Amino acid sequence: MKKFFTILVCKLLRFVGKIIGKGSSLPGKIALKMCPDILSRIQLPKYIIAVTGSNGKTSTVEMIAHILTRNGKSVAWNKEGSNQIEGVTTLVLGSASLGGKVKSDILLIESDERFAKYTFQYIKPTHYVITNLYRDQLTRNGHPDWVFDALSDSIFPETQLILNADDPLVSLFGRGRDNVIWFGADELSTDTKELKSVYNDGAYCPECKSPMTYSTHHYNHIGHYKCSSCGYCRQDTQYTITSVDLDNGTMTINGKDTISLALKSLYNIYNILAAYTAASIVGIDGAKIAADMSDYVMKNGRVITFEIGKRQGTVLTSKHENSISYNQSIRLACTDKNGCDVMFIVDAVSRKYFTSDVSWLWDIDFEMLNNENIHEIILSGKYVNDLAVRFSYTDIPKEKIHIIENIEEAYHYLESDREEYIYVITCFSDKGKFLSLL
Repeated sequence: MKKFFTILVCKLLRFVGKIIGKGSSLPGKIALKMCPDILSRIQLPKYIIAVTGSNGKTSTVEMIAHILTRNGKSVAWNKEGSNQIEGVTTLVLGSASLGGKVKSDILLIESDERFAKYTFQYIKPTHYVITNLYRDQLTRNGHPDWVFDALSDSIFPETQLILNADDPLVSLFGRGRDNVIWFGADELSTDTKELKSVYNDGAYCPECKSPMTYSTHHYNHIGHYKCSSCGYCRQDTQYTITSVDLDNGTMTINGKDTISLALKSLYNIYNILAAYTAASIVGIDGAKIAADMSDYVMKNGRVITFEIGKRQGTVLTSKHENSISYNQSIRLACTDKNGCDVMFIVDAVSRKYFTSDVSWLWDIDFEMLNNENIHEIILSGKYVNDLAVRFSYTDIPKEKIHIIENIEEAYHYLESDREEYIYVITCFSDKGKFLSLL
């Protein structure tokens, strides 16, 4: 009876929450207070796929769900993105019968990397996708090595890991394990032999801490690596990006399945590859996956097109205080050969821990914007002066940079007779401040 009433209360609260547009985690929080081990009492489906990592969790989960449902699978997944144990509890109980059985073929869970050990205390994933580990929200997560240790506690011997072989820290999770599926990219036309980044988190081997060498860099520390001392190196991959053409917007997996890209970004192709890998393991044919993913536009609101007067634009939502996320947004703008303007909004930082820390701005490769494709750069928001100081250390011509603290004033500045495309690069908290003006 305790299980029955806990599930019932969670369902009722979830129903009310949907009506008022809130409550993706509150129902689970209350359910856990009513019955702390409720997740251990639920009958789960054959496949439990979990996805975690610093970046790309939400997008990868959405794509996996899209592929599976298009191919006749019923999927329970946390669409709202509430990815700590309370949100996952809401998902599981909301998808279960009152008798405690999840009715879907597959349970698909996006999990916060820091708190995954609590989520999976009772739920053991059958397949566990780990996308990457980057510098991310310093005030919350510290260093990627610290996140690695926290994430290690959520991994169990019976779980099959699906790992990004091109990330040396993620690959360390596969050490000494046989049940690992590796995904990654061959050397690509967009690669560089030398590191193009303001910092190098791949300088030392995560195993023995000796210097590490790279034969090719996809971006930042993602690439083909080998330790000069212990021999720790990138693993051969079963699921591989064999070619990519960002100009024409195509990628090919395993030399046979070509996907047209709605978002022409290196960051995006890794999310697609992770989704392709997970769906293949469940039994979906590669050609069907490629067809389902071609020109797929994400529904999670991370990329939004808009118009200001006669001008077209795109909002690129980057993860809070995560330099890699911002770098990929910048990289996308820089590839616009028709020329464009770029606007940065930094109006809120440290959502959970208010510290006004802006040190992460110095990890972003703003130097990439010293590019002939970039015409004007508009800086806006409460922290516009911190942005301006960071830009003063680049070689970008000062006449290209316009500092307008008030977001509404910056918006009206964009309402001009210029014809250039506009990319607005900002974070989750600040996205709505711009969109509300449209």
